Amino acid sequence: MTAGVEIIVELGPVAHGGSVVARHEGRVVFVRHGLPGERVSARITEGADDARYWRADAVEILRASPDRVTAPCRYAGPGRCGGCDWQHATPEAQRRLKAAVVEEQLRRLAGVERTVVVEPVPGDDAGLGWRTRVTYAVGDDDRAGLRRHRSHEIVPIDTCLIAHPGVRSVGVEERGWPGVTSVAATASGTGDQQLIVEPGQRDVELPELPTDVSVSILDERGRPQPHQGDGTVTEVAAGRRWRVSGGGFWQVHPGAADALVDAVARAVAARPGERVLDLYSGVGLFAGALAAQVGPSGAVVAVEGDRRAVADARHNLADLPQVTVESGPVDRVLSRAGDLAADIVVLDPPRAGAKLPVVAEISRLRPRVVAYVACDPAALARDVATFAAHGYELTDLRAFDLFPMTHHVECVATFHDH
Repeated sequence: MTAGVEIIVELGPVAHGGSVVARHEGRVVFVRHGLPGERVSARITEGADDARYWRADAVEILRASPDRVTAPCRYAGPGRCGGCDWQHATPEAQRRLKAAVVEEQLRRLAGVERTVVVEPVPGDDAGLGWRTRVTYAVGDDDRAGLRRHRSHEIVPIDTCLIAHPGVRSVGVEERGWPGVTSVAATASGTGDQQLIVEPGQRDVELPELPTDVSVSILDERGRPQPHQGDGTVTEVAAGRRWRVSGGGFWQVHPGAADALVDAVARAVAARPGERVLDLYSGVGLFAGALAAQVGPSGAVVAVEGDRRAVADARHNLADLPQVTVESGPVDRVLSRAGDLAADIVVLDPPRAGAKLPVVAEISRLRPRVVAYVACDPAALARDVATFAAHGYELTDLRAFDLFPMTHHVECVATFHDH
């Protein structure tokens, strides 16, 4: 099948990744910009005649779902910006679609049947204005934009509707960026604004920027070097202030950090004197929150592989003597820490998940409870199966709509030793 050919298909269930499943002459077609139950004309975007499946865009809606709405952003749609997947669905429908994906991944990859409800969190306006970190690509014309879906092509834009007002007010889209490949803009919960600039092959010529905007430039090893300001932003969550160095991880939804801390705290129900192991601890968010629960008689060990995050965590948690921050890859730290003990384990791994070596080491410690924060349903489901093989049962799961208009969903899974 040649890309660009249009076919008429009936759309079935949602698929992981922001598409809906259709079939055409026995072949699976993953269709973007459609909704379950719709009949559409779909234009093939990827797939040869002998391919196992095709990818396509719904370019004409022949029978619309009652959940369909007009996308609020003029850059959303077939062949346009690839940043959003579900702008054509109501927020309620988006959450149902995400719940269906989590349920399907658990059923298929872990053999677990569970009803999932995706919860909204405060901090956005009907799915807009929430993204506090946006990375813009810069084209040959030195203008900033966003990439098309599964493409390096850049779509010039004048505003991103899911970007937080603090990000939009920096004015990345309005300025020229000679010699720059990308610009990452951040607006923190305290009002800090930060830009991280990636140089290209030409000399960088930065535009004139407000003096209160922190600017860093990536060096040849991809490390941000402060150019204007100290290269950090300050966030507020769980009743504390958090230093986050340029490029460091922090949840992009303004309501995310508090929602996840609350969910994890409820899941583990830490008691004074208990021992907590916080894996992939970042700048120390969960470690700090749980340290308050276990108190001075307890102990919290935070493990993080990124050196800048480790430095931030040690700064952020310096007033909590019960907290120790260990630097190094999680699997290596766990494998060499023979005397490590934990009543509670919290982990927030990268998108690929924890995987067997880490799950095996956690299980060896036999904590009474494990709280797992997951940003990818497939990786979570695979790790659910691995935990089950090591004697830990999935006892609770909450899902949060931390990325409205996109297919992404965050989960907090709770495991107990059975």
